[in-house]
Amino acid sequence: MTHPAPTVPADRPAPTRIVSLLPSATDLLFDLLGDAGLDGRLVGVSHSCDHPRSRGLPVLTRSIVDSAAPQAEIDRAVSDAVREGRALYQVDGPLLDALNPDLVVTQGVCEVCAVTPGTIEAAVRYLPGCLPAANVLSLEGRHLSGILDDLRALGAAAGLPERAAQLAAQAQARWDAVQPAQGVPRVLTLEWTDPPFYGGHWVPEQVERAGGVNVLGAAGTDSGRAGWAQIEALRPDVTVVMCCGYGLPDNAAFARALDPQWPLGQVWAVDANALFSRPALGVVRGAEVLAALLRGEATPGQSERIRG
Repeated sequence: MTHPAPTVPADRPAPTRIVSLLPSATDLLFDLLGDAGLDGRLVGVSHSCDHPRSRGLPVLTRSIVDSAAPQAEIDRAVSDAVREGRALYQVDGPLLDALNPDLVVTQGVCEVCAVTPGTIEAAVRYLPGCLPAANVLSLEGRHLSGILDDLRALGAAAGLPERAAQLAAQAQARWDAVQPAQGVPRVLTLEWTDPPFYGGHWVPEQVERAGGVNVLGAAGTDSGRAGWAQIEALRPDVTVVMCCGYGLPDNAAFARALDPQWPLGQVWAVDANALFSRPALGVVRGAEVLAALLRGEATPGQSERIRG
């Protein structure tokens, strides 16, 4: 899915007070702003934003789900909330109003992953300084091309279109230069293990760019629930555990907990937060790491072979 970058009128100054309500936008903003020495323009973030430069900034969101709970419990809580029409995240409307941002960045890809525009609207609806719709930029990328479109849109909205164009061109060049593994192994990606969910959105593209055949999920579509019997019938050559919201240590623990009797081929764990879960420039590095592990090469700190 692609979309045009928003235009910024020539007489409108670049925003000086930006709030990011999703980690991928925070990562992209620091890619855009950091080298220009403009870090101070980001004045608020979400509870999930973990970029080192975001530490100490006001936090505007909270999840209604306990992220420390077991995976099965988290899945039940999320499923119940979605079924009942409850938002998974809450926005601190008074704090957002007090910060008085001239740009708020959110997303419309996945209501499970981060705050959506509707949640923001509900949070500020009755506040005196209610943000106009023009101040909210919703990122929508579901493919690599969409992520790069989002980068350019964010660059235009932040008054840094040339920097965004440069970063997008560099990312595309790196993507095109990924050396795919030989032999076309059949690859299963697991964005959750209890119950199992397969990867969607840009993850199938990453697998294919790395030289594998993605056995569940299609590029640009949502991730989905799978049954273990279905997975057993697929008999992948390689299974990559990339549970959404977790780094390498947690994903290695999830991978080790998988039943060793399941025919999953080689089992690898990766840093999902940095490389796979977020629609940011890390997905390019994710394809590089996938290509390496499909060649049997671990990338310290980013991937680990668990068995096989």
